[in-house]
Amino acid sequence: MRHIAILSDTHGLLRGEVLSRLAGADAVIHAGDVGGQAIVDALRACKEAYIVRGNNDKEWARDLPHSLRFTLEGVRFFLVHDKKDVPGDLTGVDVIVCGHSHRYSDEERDGVLRLNPGSCGRRRFRQEITFCMMEASQGRYRVEKILIPHGEA
Repeated sequence: MRHIAILSDTHGLLRGEVLSRLAGADAVIHAGDVGGQAIVDALRACKEAYIVRGNNDKEWARDLPHSLRFTLEGVRFFLVHDKKDVPGDLTGVDVIVCGHSHRYSDEERDGVLRLNPGSCGRRRFRQEITFCMMEASQGRYRVEKILIPHGEA
């Protein structure tokens, strides 16, 4: 079984709650709006990392891909920042991960989980501060939403 941290929209801030969960994770997925090379370096230094650039990741992020397809523990992922960039053909995909809206959502449609971990960086738009953890094993998975209290920075 693998433990996977899934986050988005950090906008340059890795909170303590996120860092503590990363310490116990086998891999990390970041759906863009990272906010700086220091965050990418921190994620890559400690984990198997899958990271895409977001609309706010400018020149510094030119080497980050726009989207990624990969498999972890038999679960097939498609990762992109904005859901409007998800392709029509999802053949071979079990989980779509995107960010951008800063709102947590997980909805299964046509056998594919569409997952937005929300934003775990700076609080914007009065949204919850969230990310999620996934346990994956032999093509099966379970997702847990993690809610961070507003006062933590």
